[in-house]
Amino acid sequence: MAEQTVQFKVFRYKQGERPSYQTYTVQVDSRTTVLRALEQIRREQDGTLAFRHSCLHASCGTCGMKVNGQEVLACVTNVLELGTPVVVVEPLDNAPLVTDLVVDMGDFYTRYRPAGMPMIRESAFLPDSQVAEGVEHHLRLENCIECGLCLSACPVVGSDPLYLGPAALAAAWRMVEEPRGRDPATVLTWVDQEHGCWRCHAAFECSEVCPSDVDPAGAIMALRRELTRRKIGQLFGRR
Repeated sequence: MAEQTVQFKVFRYKQGERPSYQTYTVQVDSRTTVLRALEQIRREQDGTLAFRHSCLHASCGTCGMKVNGQEVLACVTNVLELGTPVVVVEPLDNAPLVTDLVVDMGDFYTRYRPAGMPMIRESAFLPDSQVAEGVEHHLRLENCIECGLCLSACPVVGSDPLYLGPAALAAAWRMVEEPRGRDPATVLTWVDQEHGCWRCHAAFECSEVCPSDVDPAGAIMALRRELTRRKIGQLFGRR
């Protein structure tokens, strides 16, 4: 495979220092992903470059970052398919910066808890199991790999640090859809607030960048519809 020379302009930050960008030249081919290129940079040019990764196939969500301004998983983002001679690599937005391309995901995980997360269930159907009709729809939230791309892309999170965020709201809708013994009214009360589902501007950026097709924006719209339905029902004496 013919190789091409691509420049990587990588965001750098170490505690106590000012953020900057550093440019590296890398030889890539048609199979090179952004993650592979970063590994090559760290291995051959700069061992101090910090970034996260684990599974290499878009299952763990740890390699989330911004590439040319777009939130992606670096492990499945092909360098040559980007079509640019310079690839700009930056950390996710709306999360505390730790170092280089590494951000603190603690707040992201904390947002899940009031929605009843984490949720535990079987990951696959048994061969002879009786599968309820329409259950495939409910797998969408379970497909969330907690990569944080939606939180980074959301324009509201950047201006309102108290906003629950698209991932947590998608988790909330999942609990309303299938309570499993929990009272959905508790979750609905949690999201029915100034920094809850009504704070969303319906930009749908979260759904656009989601690598697992969870569609958090759609879940937020569903929460709004359910809340509206219940409030109208209460107004006319129905639930």
